[in-house]
Amino acid sequence: MQKERTFTQKVGLFLKGLVMGAANKVPGVSGGTVSFVLDFYEELIFSFQRINFNAFKLLIRGKFKSFFEYTNAQFILLIMGGSIFSYFSISLILDYLLKNYELYVWSWFFGMIIGSILYIGKGFRDWSKRDFSYIIFGAVLGLAISFLTPAKENDNLWFVFICGIIGVSGMTLPGLSGSFILILLGNYVLLLVDSVNVLFNIITSILTGDFKVFSDPIKMKYLKIISVFSAGSVFGLVSISHVLGYVLKRWNKIVNAVIIGFITGSLGIVWPWKKTVYAKQNDLFLLDVDGNKIIKNYERFLPDVLTLETVLAVFFIFLGIGLILGIGYYEKGRKS
Repeated sequence: MQKERTFTQKVGLFLKGLVMGAANKVPGVSGGTVSFVLDFYEELIFSFQRINFNAFKLLIRGKFKSFFEYTNAQFILLIMGGSIFSYFSISLILDYLLKNYELYVWSWFFGMIIGSILYIGKGFRDWSKRDFSYIIFGAVLGLAISFLTPAKENDNLWFVFICGIIGVSGMTLPGLSGSFILILLGNYVLLLVDSVNVLFNIITSILTGDFKVFSDPIKMKYLKIISVFSAGSVFGLVSISHVLGYVLKRWNKIVNAVIIGFITGSLGIVWPWKKTVYAKQNDLFLLDVDGNKIIKNYERFLPDVLTLETVLAVFFIFLGIGLILGIGYYEKGRKS
């Protein structure tokens, strides 16, 4: 399964992982959708599927080269390396843009999802009534999830592990936003904001020779949380990929129809015109460790048509559509 890749192809895979990782962190946007449009979704699923008993036997026997080739490790390391790096780079830029240009960022994402639907839908040449029924099923499921009410934060380690399994689903299930699911579970800020920030602080402290962080009980608590969350994510990636690999081989068209529907339903999550509702307790806003107000939910509304703000938002929607279609057709042309 291991492919010989040029240096340019390796850089390209790393950049794709970068984009996927950034998408995974944004509530409402699915990294799986990115992998689907950039045409590495099935290789991603089948590569994780190769992490099985046979792979561990090769590892135990010391056949590292065979293990590396059998699991398509080069591909996994490049994609996951880009995804992890994005949490400390691209995703920080996205955080800034969401705070200062929220409407335009959501409009861009909204357009990108529409572009994904159009691009993926072109792969269906013969539409049947059954295909439409699966698309409708996926859309209804996606819409239902987008209007659920978030739960309260829960830092119990068993629940954090489950959040890791569920949260990573955005990488393996196009249209399903792992970040938004974490918001619904009440742990988005805990796992993708506070814990990541503390981990970054610990890493920078160690690199500068400051090991006092290991005596800080609060930082150790967050380190334990993100370690358990990461373990759950790895377990989820491998286990979900095994299930998806099985169904993709047997019911590829049905799975793709449900994916198209689910992505369509997820448009409700990233609707650009929405008012942020923040979590409160006793008339006081709940804050994260950086002093930012914790998001509880969103109230959606229709925009005023004749305003410059709306015109710019619509422009960014079309920009997002054009970007995805352009990338998709470029990838398709490059492989033909």
